[in-house]
Parts: sequence; C-alpha cells; structure tokens
Amino acid sequence: MDLIDDPQSTSNTPEFSVAEISGAVKRVIEGEFGRVRVRGEVGRVVVARTGHMYFDLKDDRAVLACVSWKGQVARMRTRPEEGMEVIATGRMTTFGPQSKYQLQVESVEPAGAGALMAMLEKRRKALAAEGLFDAARKRALPYLPRVIGVVTSPSGAVIRDILHRLRDRFAVHVIVWPVAVQGERCAPEVARAIKGFNALPPGGPVPRPDLLIVARGGGSIEDLWGFNEEAVVRAAAASDIPLISAVGHETDTTLIDHAADRRAPTPTAAAEIAVPVRADLLAHLAGQQARLLRAGGQIIARRDQRLRDLARALPRPETLLAGAVQAFDRWAERLPGALRGLVAAKGRRLAEVSGALRPAVLARQTRTDRDRLARVLASMNAAMARRTESSRARLPAPDRLARALARVAAERARVLTRVNLRPALLHRAERDARARLDRVAQRLERSADARLERTKQRLTEARRLHETLGYTATLARGFAVVRDGGGQVLPTRAEAAAATGLEIEFRDGKLKLGGGGSGPRPRKPGAAPDQGSLF
Repeated sequence: MDLIDDPQSTSNTPEFSVAEISGAVKRVIEGEFGRVRVRGEVGRVVVARTGHMYFDLKDDRAVLACVSWKGQVARMRTRPEEGMEVIATGRMTTFGPQSKYQLQVESVEPAGAGALMAMLEKRRKALAAEGLFDAARKRALPYLPRVIGVVTSPSGAVIRDILHRLRDRFAVHVIVWPVAVQGERCAPEVARAIKGFNALPPGGPVPRPDLLIVARGGGSIEDLWGFNEEAVVRAAAASDIPLISAVGHETDTTLIDHAADRRAPTPTAAAEIAVPVRADLLAHLAGQQARLLRAGGQIIARRDQRLRDLARALPRPETLLAGAVQAFDRWAERLPGALRGLVAAKGRRLAEVSGALRPAVLARQTRTDRDRLARVLASMNAAMARRTESSRARLPAPDRLARALARVAAERARVLTRVNLRPALLHRAERDARARLDRVAQRLERSADARLERTKQRLTEARRLHETLGYTATLARGFAVVRDGGGQVLPTRAEAAAATGLEIEFRDGKLKLGGGGSGPRPRKPGAAPDQGSLF
C-alpha cells in the first residue's frame, strides 16, 4: 500500500494538459475567425532585426496584438505608423508560449481618405523639416535641353502625349525609363529610375539627360500614393539633373511635387515647360536680326551725317599744306649753298689734318722709331746672349758628366765592397741615379728652349711694332717719300724744285727722276700727257 493514496475524483469533468487546452483554444479561434478585417488605431510599432514587424491595433476599449512576417512587410503598400487609423487584413491565431492571441496581418490600408491625408501631412512636415522642400535647393531648368529623360509607364497615354507635344514644339532626343506608376513596385522603381539617370556618365554610350520628367496620369490618392513615398521624395531632392514633376491632374498634389525643381499640372504641360516653341524661336530670331540690321543702318547713317558735319568745319587741304609747302621751297633753295659750305668746311678740316702728316715729320718720326727699335734689339740680343751663356755654364760639360759618372761608379764599387750589396740592388741604384741625371738634363734643356721661345716671341712683337710705327705702313696707305740725290728727305715743294735729282719712294719701290726746276718739263712728241707735280 502506498503511503500517499491517490485522491479520489469527486467530479466527472475531463482534465486537459496545458498544451491540449492551448491547442483547443487555437483551433476554436482560427476556426471561428479564419480571415478578418480589423479597423483600429496603430499603437506601438516594432521592427525586429529579422525583418518581422510587431504592432498593436487599439480602440477606446481594447488592444489587439498584431504581427507581420518579413515577406508580408515587404509587400505592404502602406506601412503602419503609430497614430494612424488603418484597416488590417489577416487571420486570427494564438501564441501558446505567452497565452495570447494575435492578428497575423497580411496587408494594411488606411481607413479612408482622411487617414491618408493625415499621414501625408505628417510625412510632408517631417520631410520639410529636413529642408528637402526649400526653394534655395531648386535648380533652374535648361532653356533648350538636348536630351530629356522621362520616368513613366511605356504603355500609357502619358508618354504619347509628352512625345507628341515635344515633336510639335521642339524635337529633342528623349530617353524613357519604364516604371510602374502605381502599386507596390511604383515607389522603388521610380526612385531607381531617378538615381539611374543621375548615374549616367557624361559622354557615355547612353547620353546623360539634361532634364528629367517624372509623369503619371490622374487617379485617386491611393493610385498616386507611390509618389508620396519617402524614397521617391529623397531621390527627387538629391537629383543633380533638374527635375519636373507631372503626376496626376492640376488638382492632384503629391510630395514629389514639393521636392521637384518645377511642378507641371499635367504631363502635357511638362513637355511645354521643358522646351520652347521652335517656330517662336525662329520668329524671335528673325525679328532680332531685322532689329539688328535696322539699328546698324541707323548707326551708320548717324555716323555718316556726323562725319559730314565735322568735315564742313575742317579747313581745306591746300590751306593746311600751304605753310609746309612754302617752308619746303625755302629750305630747297638753301640746300645747294649749304652743301657747298659743308664741302668747303670738310676740305679745310682735311687740309688741317693732312698737314700733320708731312713727309719731313714722317721721316723724323721714322728715324726716331728706327733708332729706338735698334736699341731695343741690341739690348735684347745682348740679354739673350748672356742668358744663353749662363744656361750653358749651368749645363754639365761632357767631361764633367763623365767624371761624375766615374765618381758614381767608384762610389757604387766602394759601397758594394763595404756592405756587400747584391747585384740587383746595385743595378737598381745605378738605374735610379741615371734616371735622376736624365731628368735634370731634360729640365735644363726644356728651360733653355722655353727662354729661347719667349725671346723669339718678344722679338716678333717688337718687329711688328716697328712695322706698324715705321713709314712703310704709311706708304702702304697711298703716301710717298721724296728725297734728293743724296738721300735727304725733301719736305717742301721749294726744296724739291731746287734739287738736282729726285728719288720718290712708293709702296712697291723707288722711282728716280732728273734735275729739279720750277716749271714742268717739256713733253716729248707722242708722249703721254704729263701728270703734273705731286706736291
């Protein structure tokens, strides 16, 4: 018998384990509420690191826990935010470990337009606080873009309206980036399109647009909600390429309109804003060209009239040149006399200068230079002789050299006998002694040659000086020396006329003439005309 008896059951109610009762509750709840739509206000929202989202739906009397798995969160068109009134669609389930029931949410949609507008206004204020809508950030549109990038659906009427309007106004190159313009894929695709156009390198295989147009036709606020997403707004604000927002009709407003550089009420209006009218430009250009031609003609006419008026006030050319012509005539009359006076003055100056070069003066100067040169040569020859004798005296005579060599040989024998040196050492010592004697002889010989060469150079320079200062150099310039029969220089005409015979020395030789006289000698018949006296 057990010490402790099992208690006796006093009731026929069945017993359930915790897991059994939890499973029963789960089956009842999931069976009764298979798929439901619940309306309420979003409370606490938590996104786990795994990507799952946990939030609460509440009203004034109860709170319902909700969960959305990672895949369901990615497909949501509207993310629940705290304070938002939404309609959550999903199925009821339980979570046994915590003894709680919850709604597994598959999709969330705002509970009416008022909720959407409230959420839109809240998002607009948050983005505006960051400065994404500031007017200072907006860039000016290019006046005439070469390439326009269009972000829209390729199959809708919007792209056809844009292309048709651009073709009518000013045909440019258009690049279309196809995107979904509503639904879950709208926001990410539009953001990627804007970033993709900005990532194109200038000069690449795909031309980089100068202007972007994000366009979509009209629709409800739910249809246009993709252009209110934060990713699209941030991509538009960060675009380096100027951007035109053309989403919906004129009464539709989305957040991308605030971030864009320019808002167009319709896609067609965006095309009109993007490019001017080519015909208007041509007409404007023609008008400006006509104005330019008229203005140029008027300026030329006014300047021509002004020039004519100024020309009437100017004096006649004959009047302006009369004084100069008269002065020119006066100087032309004085020019011949001035030239003759200049020639006469130069002649007198030449006579004064040539008077210092008379033959007598040249002869005396030549004799003086010749005597001085002779003395210099004599002193140089004597000095050279003395220097040569002293150099020869310093040189060893052959017999003295022989005696020196004998003494060296005797000294070598004596040293060999005394110290008993080896023959190789004696031979080397003898070779060194002979080398020293040879070097001394070579140095003496070079010194004598150098002194002799310097003396010859000085003699050559003295001879050149003598030739330069002598009268022979003067003869080479066209002068002559006149002497009498005795070789005496005749410096004057009177002395030459009184001499019995004349000897004239030229550059290339001497010419002897007969007796002198005061008049010219009679000319022989058939002889050449007499040249006349040189002096």
